Amino acid sequence: MTLLQLEHVGRTFRMDGIAVHALRDVTVSIAAGEMVAIVGPSGSGKSTLMNILGCLDRPTDGRYAIAGREVGTLTDDQLAALRSRTIGFVFQSYNLLPGTTALENVATPLLYQGVGRGERRRRAEAALERLGLSDRLGHEPTQLSGGEQQRVAIARALITDPEVILADEPTGNLPVHQGEEVMAILQQLNAGGRTIVLITHNPDVARVAGRRIHLRDGEVVAGEEMAA
Repeated sequence: MTLLQLEHVGRTFRMDGIAVHALRDVTVSIAAGEMVAIVGPSGSGKSTLMNILGCLDRPTDGRYAIAGREVGTLTDDQLAALRSRTIGFVFQSYNLLPGTTALENVATPLLYQGVGRGERRRRAEAALERLGLSDRLGHEPTQLSGGEQQRVAIARALITDPEVILADEPTGNLPVHQGEEVMAILQQLNAGGRTIVLITHNPDVARVAGRRIHLRDGEVVAGEEMAA
C-alpha cells in the first residue's frame, strides 16, 4: 500500500524578487513498511523535500497525499493534527527541550493530544525502556551522551505510534559507534513494520535502506531510485 505519494511536486521560493526552484517535478511513491533514503549533496533539495513530506511546508506545484489523503486540501489545524498523529520526527540536532528530563521530553507530544498525566508517564517510561534508557528517565539532555539524546528523540518520535518516522541526518552529530547504534534501532523498527524515511548525504547511512532516491538541483535523478 502506498503511504506517501508525491506527484509532480515543485517548491519555489521568492528571494529578493527572484524565483528559486528548490524542487522541480518530483514524483515519488513510498510504500507502507519501506525504509527509503533520500540522498544528495548540500543544496540538492533534501531539506525542502523533508519539510514537505513532514507536512511542515506545502508544495507550490503538484500533489502530496498521505495514505490517500491529499495534504493540499487540509486546513492548517487539520494538517497539524495529521502531522502529530502520522509522522514522528528525528533530527540531527535532537531538538530536545533543555532543562527537561528525558521522561518529560518523550511525554510532551502526548500532552498536545490531551492524554492524561498518568498515561503520558506510563507510555513514556515504556518507550524509553524499549530503547534501553530505563536508568535515564530523570536525566536532562546535558546529562546524556549524544547517542542517548538521539535515543530519547527516537522514543519521543515513537510515542504517538506514527505510521512513518522521518529521520533527518539522524547520525550527523554522533561518533561512529553511536551512529551505528542509532541506525540499528531504526532498522529494528523497520523490521517491525514501521515506515522509515532517511534524509542524508552520508552513503553509509543510505546504504542500510532498501531503496535510495537521489536528488540533484531539486530534481530526482538516476531513474528516480536505486536499490541499496
